[in-house]
Amino acid sequence: MINDEHLLTGEVRWERSPNHSGLLHDEVPDTIVIHYTGGSTMEGAIHTLTNPLSQASAHLVIDRDGSTTQLVPFNIIAWHAGRSEHEATGRKQLNNFSIGIELVNAGPLQKISDAEYMSWFSKKYPSDEVIQASHKNEGVERYWQIFSQAQIERTLEICRLLKEKYPIQYLLGHDEISPGRKIDPGPAFPIERFRNKVLQLDRVDGLNTLSDSAEVNAYYLNIRKGPAFQFDVVSSPLEKGVKVIVIDRNGKWAKVKVLETSLEGWVNGKYLK
Repeated sequence: MINDEHLLTGEVRWERSPNHSGLLHDEVPDTIVIHYTGGSTMEGAIHTLTNPLSQASAHLVIDRDGSTTQLVPFNIIAWHAGRSEHEATGRKQLNNFSIGIELVNAGPLQKISDAEYMSWFSKKYPSDEVIQASHKNEGVERYWQIFSQAQIERTLEICRLLKEKYPIQYLLGHDEISPGRKIDPGPAFPIERFRNKVLQLDRVDGLNTLSDSAEVNAYYLNIRKGPAFQFDVVSSPLEKGVKVIVIDRNGKWAKVKVLETSLEGWVNGKYLK
């Protein structure tokens, strides 16, 4: 829940950031902006966002295991969006209208072998934490660290709480309000499906999830490590009629979990029904 002091309650850590201004426009937010931290740890992000010299903050930071830290009350301006504009409304300086949520994620990576990828801060990541995808503002395929399922589900839960408490009308990526300047949260975050789940309050079987059920509609369907044909297959092909849960999408590719097993991977979405 969100209390009358505009703080998230429950299993939430509170670390006050000095990097904020006055009250939001009309004292309540109507927009949520999703970011990634561009780093490897929650503690590193909090250190930066509570350091007066950084001149940056956010309302929330969500770690890869879903653990959550609040830095600024939801009715106070946090410094997360910077120079920004929302074309649909003509607004500029989105800090004045929005809640900023930072997700711990390294962002784009460099491939150093088939098994390892490296961030700008020289941390290595295994291939099962990486997808290859094009950013909608760039058109060039790169490698990106994925967001964990726990992280996405926790973010979805919180965004729905925010919508119940405040008149939320817009859910945007930082790259949508600062194109050419920012690329977060990037193509690894399922922003379109996430936006629909929050603003339309869609639910599958009553669960708070980004998942949809589907069925394999080809005699044999390869399931791969990433959303492209060049990624290795992770098992023998799925047979026609196998039921799956779609947990993410990237263009024509769908990340699926096979029901009654722990098998997960990417398939060509046109072969699902």
